[in-house]
Amino acid sequence: MVQVPQGVVVTGEVDGRGQEILTDEALEFVAQLQRRFGLRRDELLARRSERRAEVARTGRLDFLPETKEIRSEPAWRVALAPRDLVDRRVEITGPTERKMTINALNSGAQVWLADLEDANTPHWANVVGGQVNLADAVRRTVSFSSEDGREYRLREDARLATIVVRPRGWHLDERHVTVDGKPIVGALLDFGLYFFHNAKELLSRGSGPYFYLPKLESHLEARLWAQVFAFAEEKLGIDRGKVRATVLIETIPAAFEMEEILYELRHYASGLNAGRWDYLFSVIKYFRDAGASFVLPDRNAVTMTAPFMRAYTELLVRTCHKRGAFAMGGMAAFIPSRRDPAINETALAKVRADKEREAGDGFDGSWVAHPDLVPLCEEVFSARLGSHQNQLSRLREEVSVTADELLDISATPGEVTEAGLRNNVAVALRYLASWLGGGGAVAIFNLMEDAATAEISRSQIWQWIRNKTKLDTGDVVEADLVRRIVEEEVAGIRRELGEEAFAASRFTQARELFERVALADDYEAFLTLPAYELID
Repeated sequence: MVQVPQGVVVTGEVDGRGQEILTDEALEFVAQLQRRFGLRRDELLARRSERRAEVARTGRLDFLPETKEIRSEPAWRVALAPRDLVDRRVEITGPTERKMTINALNSGAQVWLADLEDANTPHWANVVGGQVNLADAVRRTVSFSSEDGREYRLREDARLATIVVRPRGWHLDERHVTVDGKPIVGALLDFGLYFFHNAKELLSRGSGPYFYLPKLESHLEARLWAQVFAFAEEKLGIDRGKVRATVLIETIPAAFEMEEILYELRHYASGLNAGRWDYLFSVIKYFRDAGASFVLPDRNAVTMTAPFMRAYTELLVRTCHKRGAFAMGGMAAFIPSRRDPAINETALAKVRADKEREAGDGFDGSWVAHPDLVPLCEEVFSARLGSHQNQLSRLREEVSVTADELLDISATPGEVTEAGLRNNVAVALRYLASWLGGGGAVAIFNLMEDAATAEISRSQIWQWIRNKTKLDTGDVVEADLVRRIVEEEVAGIRRELGEEAFAASRFTQARELFERVALADDYEAFLTLPAYELID
């Protein structure tokens, strides 16, 4: 345990280059953030629970009457984008692991979403190591030598991706750093350390401190981020408005407050992103006890053309361009196989169709999870953009989306199948075992999965059980059936790995955790909360 500035205690090990990050000055800065904003964060989390309870009672969400003037006022716009965020046609996502850092910066994408959230297990070593890698990336000194002797360096023959950091969501704490006896808010630690060490350096290089903000549920949560940004800029003597933030609209309540979220962040906002997987998770979570009309079919059957998803993305593009903000499309999670051309051909055709739909709808760019998908996404958006860098001029004034359309879950085509149930179990088990072991971005069945995958999987199962949902086989989803499938999947993984490797894995813990969050009577708001207690 390390006692640093007064009231701040670091219980995680600090050695090597971690000492460059966890300096007394940096810790004093994040402690100021915690003392000034931590209590308000707590109040907003309590407000989430109150709002969810009201939705459980009414089965309804709607646009806020008290903020109607913000939506109806035509004049306001978000701040103009800095030069290196004007063109965002391809954004690659990934954790701040050192090799990934280099590959992402070299990928040819315009932006790298440097992920300290869903693609990163918050092991203390990852939390600190990610900050080291980011500091090196900002200064262009990052390099890596793999065990097989390969050397990774930043390219000098082309532009590197602009760094946009995603801190943890408001709901997560960091127990390895306490301020006045309480764990610090994880988002404030992630933001604070990156901003303290890199904001001035980024500005001196013609860039700036740019962020993706995850899992917001209201404009009041966006307001808190705006207050954090203003305070941080003032403390470090940085001109107001140098921060830029893109908000992931990945919760169903946030979908009803898109304009208000942009308004609260208008001095800092750069855009909104259609965080499709977490959005599905949020829809299930929010309406998990609202009856059969809110039960979705198999996860893989819910596409972006489902009526409620179509309404969500159309509203997002319309809202962004109305206010001068960028509309960013969703993730292409496919991982190209160098051994199976047939899989590639089918999957890449789907990726292309998805990106063509986004470009045609007016999105300014989109996400990919693998460097090999950068050229495809670049090609699709470049064909649509022509000589332009974005589609801000496409105002989509014909779009008008109602609350009923955002909530039209029952019109989603597809069914609940035994194969879908089994896939939910299999993917969740494999993801959780990797997450517990320190890997937050995991390749499973040719897809790059993050925490949202496991959240959807376990939430669907929880909801199916409560609604006694019938499968295509005629069986009803119930706890005993899920346990049997879990047993079969674990047995298959054991055979696949062999006894020695299985014994060394985290699958036993993953199974216990999965059954806890999928089968318990009480629904756990985020599985990463109990999962966090199982890691170092």
